[in-house]
Amino acid sequence: MFKKVLVANRGEIAVRIIRACKVLGIETVAIYSTADREALHVQLATEAVCVGGPQAKDSYLNIQNILSAATLSGCDAIHPGFGFLSENSKFARLVEECGITFIGPTPEIIDIMGNKSKARETMMANDVPTVPGSKALISNVEEGMKEAESIGYPVLIKAANGGGGKGMRVAYAPEEFENAFHMATSEAKANFGDEDVYLEKFVANPKHIEFQIIGDNHGNYIHLYERDCSIQRNHQKVIEEAPCRALSNEVRERMAADSIKAARAINYNNVGTIEFIVDADENYYFIEMNTRIQVEHPITEMITGIDIIKEQIRVASGHVLSIKQEDVKINGYAIECRINAEDPFNGFRPSAGTIDTLVLPGGPGIRVDSAIYQDYSVPPFYDSMMAKLIVHGKNRLECIRKMRGALEELIIDGVTTNIELHYFIMHNLDYVQGKFDTGFIAGFLKEMEEHEQFIQRA
Repeated sequence: MFKKVLVANRGEIAVRIIRACKVLGIETVAIYSTADREALHVQLATEAVCVGGPQAKDSYLNIQNILSAATLSGCDAIHPGFGFLSENSKFARLVEECGITFIGPTPEIIDIMGNKSKARETMMANDVPTVPGSKALISNVEEGMKEAESIGYPVLIKAANGGGGKGMRVAYAPEEFENAFHMATSEAKANFGDEDVYLEKFVANPKHIEFQIIGDNHGNYIHLYERDCSIQRNHQKVIEEAPCRALSNEVRERMAADSIKAARAINYNNVGTIEFIVDADENYYFIEMNTRIQVEHPITEMITGIDIIKEQIRVASGHVLSIKQEDVKINGYAIECRINAEDPFNGFRPSAGTIDTLVLPGGPGIRVDSAIYQDYSVPPFYDSMMAKLIVHGKNRLECIRKMRGALEELIIDGVTTNIELHYFIMHNLDYVQGKFDTGFIAGFLKEMEEHEQFIQRA
């Protein structure tokens, strides 16, 4: 087992990794920016090293400074968490060249699955269902329009190296294609350094379902069943559930088998998620693989009782998976709400400031993963997520009721949050009845706006 792990991240995921390391008896090194000097992960780690200024490019994306911190502090492993450098193959290679273990898959696997076009080709070659689309990258508008006519409108233009909803545009008709193509390639260039795009048939408002998988270095693979991540805004997840209430057992088992098939096809070795979209007829299609721990991993931990990050660290250190597939059982239901410092009723404008009142909910089956505390100053430089509120119950309705109560107890004053939005969603009849897909948030916000305008007129 590792002796000392550097946590190349911040916020709640850094705290989560440090806690897992403590359970395993591993010392930790936190890195931090000048803006995060008083952050919780800095206080919880065995030791901490400042790696740069407040901007992410100067600190949490500063590969040279991070590797220097790991080397000088005597770390034998680096955990990248999610975001930042977690899916950066260059970083993973340099970590290995320094004689340090990267707690994640190999750089080669990150390269294959990080390029959505390559990932798609790999899945097609291994008979994993994929969305109909182009078989190669699209180099210009004319080629793209010809391919789009073959696929059939509407089509989705996607950045090959994209993520987080960036570099994606929909063309509903031929006259929209050229503008959508240029917008997608420009955004891809700005965010990912290249203009590589490909086309997929656009599936309107599907379910977004992901399967959690783990592979070790000894050829063993398991899945921990699925999560429903369909409540999204601009392709950013807002609420997640596990398992997916809408899946039949037959389709669930087929998707699980295809997820393991996908992992075996690339000799995957760590935790990851196989992501699918599912249409109204339960046809499912592979869209991408995330080669890292996911934000929403706690709901899977709640329904399976498995510490995913602990297992991730174990397999990275060379251990055989401690769990067999037959040991994995679904126990009840779990829901996660992402609590962000933002104003959902004002264009989701980010909020920064000092938390002057903090009250966290408690009780059986309630978990809060967070790095905030009383008088903590929320910096303006990073992602707006402050906490994840997770509940576990016997069934979905019990979870919804438990989440309502937890949101009523949760108080974060000093910054604007999306707590109220979550509370309204938990009382929405369509949500309660499970009638939602990836278009839910847009429709929900429109209804709220129309309702508010009606009240003002009255």
